[in-house]
Order: sequence, then C-alpha cells, then structure tokens
Amino acid sequence: MKIAFAGKGGVGKTSLAAWTADWLARNGKNVWLVDADTALSLGQASGLALDQLPQPLIQREDLVRERIHAGGFLNLNPDVGDLPEELAVDVPLGGEPMGGVVPGRKRLIVMGAVTNAGGGCACDANALLKALLAHIVMDRDEWVLVDLEAGVEHLGRGTVAHVDGLVIVSEPSMRSLQTGAEVGRMASDLGLTNQALVVNRHAGGRHPELDGLPEWSLSIPVMNGLVDRQMTESSVLNLPEISRLDCSVEKMLGHLGG
Repeated sequence: MKIAFAGKGGVGKTSLAAWTADWLARNGKNVWLVDADTALSLGQASGLALDQLPQPLIQREDLVRERIHAGGFLNLNPDVGDLPEELAVDVPLGGEPMGGVVPGRKRLIVMGAVTNAGGGCACDANALLKALLAHIVMDRDEWVLVDLEAGVEHLGRGTVAHVDGLVIVSEPSMRSLQTGAEVGRMASDLGLTNQALVVNRHAGGRHPELDGLPEWSLSIPVMNGLVDRQMTESSVLNLPEISRLDCSVEKMLGHLGG
C-alpha cells in the first residue's frame, strides 16, 4: 500500500510518517520511506544521525546527466528501476518487534527540491525526481510512505495521483484545518478520495467541519515524552507513549484499508 502524508508545515506530518513506518516494520512489513519535503527531516525523525542521511537525489548531478541526457538526447522518461536500492539507506527500528514477528526493513530515500532561485533550469532534475517517485509509488509491491512538502503545491503537480491513501495532518487551529481542507479538495479532484484526517496535539472532541476535510478523523494528544525530548534529540520514535501511538496508527491504517 502507498500512503502520502500532507498538511500545513509544523503540524507533525513527518512525525506521523515516522511513527507509521516504525509500526509497520515492527509488525513485519518492509517499508520505503520517501522524504519529498523540502525540510528533509524524515531521516532524523526516524532516528538517523545527520552523517547517516543519504544524499538527496536532487544533488546527484551525475545521475541527472546519466539518466536524463543518456545518449546525448533529452530523456524525460528515464529508467530508474535500480535507483531506489542505490539511493536508499536502512533505518533502524524505533522499538521492539511485535511478539513472534520477524521485523521488516525500513529504507529511506531523500528526494530534495530545487529551491535556489537563479540556480539555472531545474527541468532535468525535476524530471528525474518525478520519474523516481512514480516508479516507487506505481511499480513497487511494498509499503511506501511519502512525506510531502508542506502546503498544497505538490497536489497541483499531481504528485500523489497514484497513491492508495492520503493522510491529512493538522493541528487544532483554523488555519491548519483550512489548509487541510484545501489539500482534501485538490486530492479528491485527482480521484484520491481515500483520505484520513489526523489532528495532532488535540485533546479530542469535535473540530470544525470544513468542506474538503475527510469525514473520518483521529485525534492524537500532546505527547509529553516528545515534548521532553525534542530539545535534545531529533528522533520521535520509542516514546513512552508508544503503545498509544501504535493504537492510533493501527486505527488510521485500518480506515485506509491497510
């Protein structure tokens, strides 16, 4: 199953992607983690040190030249089937495997993004990014979790048109929920109607019912273990509240059909 995580910046979508991947791996599933957010923080949230992170694909000028300009011609449909294994790094489990389960493998790929204005044409690099993401989402028969950049621009490009489910992450604020509603509407226009809303750092109760927000929702309360930790380390895994988080992730995946 392929799932994308989207929402306004700072709402916890990267943390939720990391929690979901770890729950799946501890339950014996192999998972590809794709960091497509410009913040590039999924690896650290998943327990990797800075020097363990893979080089973002966008910085691999050698691969861009090799795949996009193979044979001296511009190739906007490059062969990328071998790149996931070449670019990925393994990510450690954040907790103990479930009883009697052989843990799955977590692998991280960092996509990166072209953000430097005046840095030249980004068409070649973006073509390779798009081809690799499409290959992982459409051709890999494994779990794939994509941490999208904040906001809605990725949906305008149709990046997630082929995923199986979309998790819209919000905090309990009107601005964040309004962004989530816009994400939900744009995804539905692309045919992606299998959606879940996760309201992070929320004590529970009703939230505003905005047009575009998924009907199904889940609240995750403030995690004191994460609050205590986040000034000293980047990992969001193996928190004291791991049992509560596992239950939330299981409910979310059950709704999406995972």
